[in-house]
Amino acid sequence: MEIRTFARSDRAELRELFERVGEGAPTASLWGHVDSEAAVYLDPYMELEPDSLFVAVTGGALVGYLTGCLDSARFPGEDERMEKAMRTYRLVFRPRPAAFFARSLADLAWAAVRREPGVGEFTDARWPAHLHINVAPEARGTGAADGLMSRWLDRLRKAGSPGCHLQTLVENTRAVRFFERMGFAEHGPAPLVPGLRHDGRRVHQRTMIWSASRTAEEAEAGARTSAKPQ
Repeated sequence: MEIRTFARSDRAELRELFERVGEGAPTASLWGHVDSEAAVYLDPYMELEPDSLFVAVTGGALVGYLTGCLDSARFPGEDERMEKAMRTYRLVFRPRPAAFFARSLADLAWAAVRREPGVGEFTDARWPAHLHINVAPEARGTGAADGLMSRWLDRLRKAGSPGCHLQTLVENTRAVRFFERMGFAEHGPAPLVPGLRHDGRRVHQRTMIWSASRTAEEAEAGARTSAKPQ
């Protein structure tokens, strides 16, 4: 297993990988149009922050990737990227995306009636970095995800970042457990994700955070413990 920084020559293969990494996960496909989904969750990272994009390679083939951003405030927001993709690909005129966005509006109205918190972009200077990580089904359990995350956390430390956040789904319990093992903690409420369904059910957003200071404190505490006479 090789973990390395993204290279421009990886573009085509990474784009193909993007189409299949989510198999079996609640977010396998969001609104049923891969090109526009890539325009939101992959292409901007290749173009704007390639040094924070890492790939896992086995047998010469890409089997996983992590897209990262050191400072979310200096990166186009998800809403901005979504709006651009909707215009570029005329998603409201495509049956599957149109159905998704109509369902999203209904979910927003349902949440408002119940006075539930809404989803939104996460902005907090304590955790300015963010990431997305995906691994192909055949590479799960091989250490690819661990290797990608370790490389990303090393980049955060070297850059002096105070922290990082990510957003997954409450219902994706495997992902939540993985992020907890990598040092992330749950943060804030778990609002309904408009439009998205898994096995016919609504799903909820889970924000998780990683703090460099907390990690350093834990490491220091571990060192003190190991230094005590036995």
